[in-house]
Amino acid sequence: MGLGAHRHGSGAGGRLGPSARARREPRCHAPLAPVLFLPVGTTFDVVAFDGDDTLWYNERLFAEAQAEFRALLAAFHPAEWIDARLEEAERRNIPHFGYGIKGFSLSMIETAIELTEGRIEIRDIRRILDVTKRMLAADVQLLDGVRETVAAVAASHRLLLITKGDLRDQERKVEQSGLGPFFEHVEIVSEKDARTYSAVLRRHGVPAERFLMVGNSLRSDVLPVLEVGGHAAHIPHALTWSHEVADPPPRGHPRFHSLPHIQGLPGLLRDLQV
Repeated sequence: MGLGAHRHGSGAGGRLGPSARARREPRCHAPLAPVLFLPVGTTFDVVAFDGDDTLWYNERLFAEAQAEFRALLAAFHPAEWIDARLEEAERRNIPHFGYGIKGFSLSMIETAIELTEGRIEIRDIRRILDVTKRMLAADVQLLDGVRETVAAVAASHRLLLITKGDLRDQERKVEQSGLGPFFEHVEIVSEKDARTYSAVLRRHGVPAERFLMVGNSLRSDVLPVLEVGGHAAHIPHALTWSHEVADPPPRGHPRFHSLPHIQGLPGLLRDLQV
């Protein structure tokens, strides 16, 4: 019994990895794209971006790997049961392994052992590890409109990248994305909660009311930012891990902004301009 054929994705992996917090100015030799004009008088001192599934594809790698995992255990349990047990293992293991591909891989191995009552074969454990390595080596692919939008906003704002996950994997994705030169700092954090955002704002000397966070996760990119008094722009992504799903803020919240696509961000900044 083995894994099914791997459906190669072009995104980069990372359901967000082990505890790590770092600041870094990535080096990248990709040419900068032409920037769109934004006025200089701005409402925000800093605009910060999430990485995974905001700037580049990410979650689809996990969906593809999980499909292979179902095939691996298909002789033992129905797909729905396998998915549910893997989800439980991932959530249970966050305090131990953090987010990201490596923690996901360990959760798959743990789930495979449990669901087969220890009968999983060594060659199938090896196949899970092979899938993990392919995820970690996957090319980074930007979402549509990301490069032009980031360049436009960088022309008139200080930019931060705030992403949670495995330090090595996230650094690799920033480097390969070609977006590194646009960001004043890169913050790779173990969790995105109010405490983390408060620390980032203090570190960079940014008043909360002059800070805008842009991301696809209500749980990580929106709610904790609003909690500390900042602004948040939510850009939904088609694939979102259930752990990142949350109820949106009350309708009409003055610091919550919803955009259907990242290309709407320059227009939002113009609308909010002081």
